[in-house]
Amino acid sequence: MIVKIKHIMLAALVAASFFPTMASAQSPKPSPARPAQAPKPADIDKNGVLILIRSTLLALDQANKTGNYTVLRDLSAPGFQTNTAARLGEIFASQRKDNLDLSGVAVLEPQLSMLPQIESGMMHMAGFFPSVPTQIRFELLYAPVQGQWKLFGLSVSLGSSGPTAPSDAPAPSASEQPKGGTGLRPSGQKP
Repeated sequence: MIVKIKHIMLAALVAASFFPTMASAQSPKPSPARPAQAPKPADIDKNGVLILIRSTLLALDQANKTGNYTVLRDLSAPGFQTNTAARLGEIFASQRKDNLDLSGVAVLEPQLSMLPQIESGMMHMAGFFPSVPTQIRFELLYAPVQGQWKLFGLSVSLGSSGPTAPSDAPAPSASEQPKGGTGLRPSGQKP
């Protein structure tokens, strides 16, 4: 079965150049005197990364299941909070409609495709949860707020967990089918 890829870009919060299809809050732009710095590895241990990923995606899961996005909003950075709970409900309406269940992130081990790195003062990471038949893909951005990393932007999508054959390839016609059965001969028969 071919899994239809659903892509939901959420919320808040970053310059359009960072997540082009996301809603955007005003983001500081590098001044001509201070050019943008290259990303550098974030100083965070594995447990800290797991806590951030799981708590963010579980908060989104609970918000989607209840239709109440105030907790997700209130736990986030001020830049994310520019979205009202009603606006977040609109952004995630299709996930609610599709009954997207993210609860598996509580026990599955995420695979990071982008290790946590600092970009323009924010921590950015991406990866997926390798579940079957679909996997949950995520991209997360956190801002430092009073000594803690707070959600500033996120993207969540579902995709197939393995390679799939193209669905639009036509089946071979009867004239294209091989003739002569299996090619195996009953024992004792000569060619």
